Amino acid sequence: MTQTDDFYQKRRFIIRLGKALHKLGTTAYRLEDNLQSIANFLQLRASFIIAPTSLTFILSDDDDDQQYNHLVRVPPGDIDLGSLARIDELVDELTSGERTLAEAIERLNEIDKKPPPYGFLLTFLAYGASSGAFAMLMRTSWNDVFWSTLLGFVAYLFVVWSERSRSVTEMLEPVVALTTSLLACAITLIDPSINVPMVILSSIIAFIPGLSLTVGLSELAARHLMSGTARIMDGVMMMFKLYFGAVLGMAFAELFWGKVEFIPPETTPMWTSWVAVTILSFSLVILFKARLKDAPWGIISGYVAYSVSVWAGGYLGVALGAFVGAFALGIYSNLFSRFMNLPSSIVRLLGLVVLVPGSKVYIGLNSLISGEQMIASTDIGSQAFLIFMSLVAGIIFSNVVLPHRKTL
Repeated sequence: MTQTDDFYQKRRFIIRLGKALHKLGTTAYRLEDNLQSIANFLQLRASFIIAPTSLTFILSDDDDDQQYNHLVRVPPGDIDLGSLARIDELVDELTSGERTLAEAIERLNEIDKKPPPYGFLLTFLAYGASSGAFAMLMRTSWNDVFWSTLLGFVAYLFVVWSERSRSVTEMLEPVVALTTSLLACAITLIDPSINVPMVILSSIIAFIPGLSLTVGLSELAARHLMSGTARIMDGVMMMFKLYFGAVLGMAFAELFWGKVEFIPPETTPMWTSWVAVTILSFSLVILFKARLKDAPWGIISGYVAYSVSVWAGGYLGVALGAFVGAFALGIYSNLFSRFMNLPSSIVRLLGLVVLVPGSKVYIGLNSLISGEQMIASTDIGSQAFLIFMSLVAGIIFSNVVLPHRKTL
């Protein structure tokens, strides 16, 4: 192989690896670190600029005889923990000499074309279960849990539709919120004991960008200002679209059949919170496409994050409780990475979703605009901001106490 062919193979692999990892929702700073380590292994000089919607590669050989710049616009990535684990194993095989560059590129193509690990039925059930579990976690009522689960199923049907229609994809969030809002208001005609705003929020919880906002703040903390700002603004706009759709749906419903007087029901007992965390953790394994052999560790991360944050919250308050929970989650995920030789994000993301206050942002937005309280809580907007910062700080501190060995 000539030097030119060798450089071509190396740059081809790095560019395909970068696109593949970006497609899986990898954060900018971790993706850049990972690509830089691979470039060093391949004896290339490299610079990368990663953003949610664009990738820039600047590659050259050691002697600067050959240089290649590659800029590409890409859609924001979606979380796929199974593919992330497979790509990480592929990189280990390449660096250990088990695979050649040509074989690694072919394996990347195979991973990209691999069908989703869980079929329509399991994903359909996971959407409904996650909505019901969230309602249970918010300590509403069994009526709310039941109807939220059914509306979660409806929300997933729109996701399937969006995969076949570009126009639906562009309007997915407000259309889902509008539809579930109309249906929730219609349900009050036969069950006036449901908390309509909470049922709407629970049914669209899979679309609430709490994790995206947390990741954006972590990128800002790592001084990846462009990527962090873009991700946060994308999350904020998604929140606005969801809220607009929900408000529009309730306005249409009141216009069509009036407003039904709310009859307060009994709330769910305390022990149901643990049932909710269990159901939510199982659902996230499916929604985030984690491999079955990694699933038990991801489910445990949900228990670690929730139990530690609840315990610490009893002594330090909700915000600092979230910090301790995120710190414990970070330690656990880094231990997992060391013992299993896999990226810590495989379990960290599954546990972090239990802690992120995306719903509190939605509730705070509702209180700010309508003046109505969805739940009995004051200063929920400032509380949500403090929890976001506590989560980012907890993960950072955990990486200082027990550094992760994997760049992903």
